[in-house]
Amino acid sequence: VYKRQGYTIIGLGVAGLLLALARLAILSTEGRRIGLQLKRINEPRDDNALGRIILAANSADNPDVDTLELRMGEAVLAEVPRINRYLPMLKIIAGVAPLMGLLGTVTGMIITFQAITLFGAGDPRLMAGGISQALITTVLGLCVAIPILLLHNLVQTRARSLTEILQHKAVALVAAKAETFQPGPTPGAGPEPGPLSAPLDGPKGMAA
Repeated sequence: VYKRQGYTIIGLGVAGLLLALARLAILSTEGRRIGLQLKRINEPRDDNALGRIILAANSADNPDVDTLELRMGEAVLAEVPRINRYLPMLKIIAGVAPLMGLLGTVTGMIITFQAITLFGAGDPRLMAGGISQALITTVLGLCVAIPILLLHNLVQTRARSLTEILQHKAVALVAAKAETFQPGPTPGAGPEPGPLSAPLDGPKGMAA
């Protein structure tokens, strides 16, 4: 039983390693594209997250600041799940692997002690061998969990840095729009009142 659990832990480790390396490669490619987009901020492309956010900002004709802010928030929220994709899966693998190792160890210990109960402990080496084999699953679980947890933190840090760049540029676009935005006249409003003129009849005129 614990041997099958050991093979399962190894399979989880291989899957988590491949997933983490794939996400690192994807995020590195996305980071390079965003870096190129930062150098050509006035030429947005739809092959990177920042370019899609800029295109969303330019999709409407002269929006007001509030509308642009809502549109930027929506665009950033649409890109964040793509950047953070499969991060929870890596965290689950890092947490489940040692638990499966512990389960395999406990199962192996139970089988070993049941054998001792039935056949006695005439050969201590046999009992020690069974216990040592049962502990292998715990070692496998830890050997899988530690590197997967490190890779998860590495991928999460990379994803967070890209998200911060997108949020910063979205705020910068809204701020630039706010500086150049000139609201038009309110519909139905009359002309602004000019300065009050002095009264025609002053005190001297009344006296005359």
